[in-house]
Amino acid sequence: MMKPGVRKLVRYFLRVVMALLCLPWGVPDVSANEAASEQFAKLLDEMWEFELRESPLFATSVGDHRFDDRLKSVSLADSERRNKAQEAFLQRLEAIDREQLEPDDRMNHDIMSRQLRDDLAEHRFGSHLTPVTQRSGFHISFPELPQDVPLHTAAEHENYIARLRAFGSYADGHMELMRAGIGAELVLPAVVLEGWEATVDAQIVDDPTESLFYKPFLKFPATVAANEHARLRKEASEAIAGVIVPTYQRFRRFMSEEYVPRARSSIGASALPGGRDFYRHRVRKYTTLDTTPEEVHQIGLAEVKRIRGEMDEIIRRVEFDGDFAAFTTFLREDPQFYAKTSEELLKEVAFVLKTMDGQLPTLFGSLPRMTYGVREVPAYVAPRSTAAYYERPSGDGTKAGFFFMNTYNLSSRPLYTVAALSLHEAVPGHHLQIALQQELEDLPNFRRYSGFTAFVEGWALYAERLGLEVGIYDDPYSDFGRLTMEVWRAGRLVVDTGIHYFGWTRQQAIDFLTDNSAMSAHNIRAEVDRYISWPGQALAYKTGEMKIRELRALAEKQLGENFDIREFHDVVLRSGGIPLDVLEANVKAWLETK
Repeated sequence: MMKPGVRKLVRYFLRVVMALLCLPWGVPDVSANEAASEQFAKLLDEMWEFELRESPLFATSVGDHRFDDRLKSVSLADSERRNKAQEAFLQRLEAIDREQLEPDDRMNHDIMSRQLRDDLAEHRFGSHLTPVTQRSGFHISFPELPQDVPLHTAAEHENYIARLRAFGSYADGHMELMRAGIGAELVLPAVVLEGWEATVDAQIVDDPTESLFYKPFLKFPATVAANEHARLRKEASEAIAGVIVPTYQRFRRFMSEEYVPRARSSIGASALPGGRDFYRHRVRKYTTLDTTPEEVHQIGLAEVKRIRGEMDEIIRRVEFDGDFAAFTTFLREDPQFYAKTSEELLKEVAFVLKTMDGQLPTLFGSLPRMTYGVREVPAYVAPRSTAAYYERPSGDGTKAGFFFMNTYNLSSRPLYTVAALSLHEAVPGHHLQIALQQELEDLPNFRRYSGFTAFVEGWALYAERLGLEVGIYDDPYSDFGRLTMEVWRAGRLVVDTGIHYFGWTRQQAIDFLTDNSAMSAHNIRAEVDRYISWPGQALAYKTGEMKIRELRALAEKQLGENFDIREFHDVVLRSGGIPLDVLEANVKAWLETK
């Protein structure tokens, strides 16, 4: 029999034990989970709304038409305001307990954190003070407006005219940023500005009806009443003559009198204030990996050596009497490898793509509903543009994706690279990946309409190689063209780091690509100038492709006969354009379930 004091102590101990047993050990705090999820969802919604309001053209492109009569407000003050907003968003994001989120939202949290940190670093390094490059900028993209906005009703035409009228302040804001760039010694290299006049002069016309901006008023759709035509044409002519043309004239004076004379003679990012730190940031940003310029450079050299071995094997196979240099000269100069007209070149592109369309179900379990088309690169930008590029479809499904092929200077557009180029830009490359991503309704909006370059471009380069698996490269010359495209991307790892970190000259970069590929001299110069004006971006392609191929090899090894290429591709694509470390985690998690 227990003493009263002992019984009291035992009863107290039992109450404590029972209380402890009732605690939810190992069970998440549901209320805390809900609070974190609600905070995160609210933050994502606010950030998305902020992005749409701040970037009306982007809002239009994703199918939100509330701001179709506006352009982005551009100025130094606006840049600072947006930067402060991003700092506040990041603070709120970090205040949310990531571990209380569901797995998908943890991934969203990590991706959003990376995007915000990258954007804040870009502002810190002053990237907003160089808003134009040798192939892009407000003055180059704005003439594409008629193809990028809805123009089915009189009201939509009025919205378009309102944007024409707003172009003056829009351009002035960009010039304000560029003037600040001059003061901060953050300016473009002089070499990449050669020929800039053509992109501006094309928009300075005496007759408004000859302007690219007048194109929507040459022929109205049936949905615009006939009694509205004269009024809309008059207002458009006045906006073009009164705003568009004078603004381009003003920008031309700014470029010729202020900016170009102060362009720098150096070409590498390392020559900029804080340039070496800036470039190291760019390497991490565009590869999404914790790597260095030195490591990237060595990887590039090794890949170039490997691919060159495969190219040399093709030269032996076709029994060419000469070395690599002689063979590439033969490819660059023999007329059999070049189209005689732009129509012939575009037909070759269309044939390759329709052939690939028929093979897609053998490679993919999921395909996008949205289709794509082929267009020529606009003449006013073609001389300084790359061989091709892709423009994604609109978010509301009213505009297809488009593969733009450069038909300028046909002697620099070899037919033996058409297959690889087409697979990269359209299917199974950019169009398939981006259109499918935009149709992934379980992704938050910020992921449906954005992506990391290492994934997006890495996938497109990987897609070129898929042509081997379905017989697209049906002759040794087109396969050599594929390898030329691959060695070109591997060479980017070498020349981009060479230019921006190791002090290479422009000619060194040109010579390296000339010695290791069959690209035309025109294309090589245009590409090198692109790398000069866009530090780090060129590193994404080969880095991403190598990671996807590495993960495929891992899956093939682990699964053996159970490996399904369609399932693997769906796993790679189902999360959209993600950082490479996230992609690796996704694939390995899938393999664990197998």
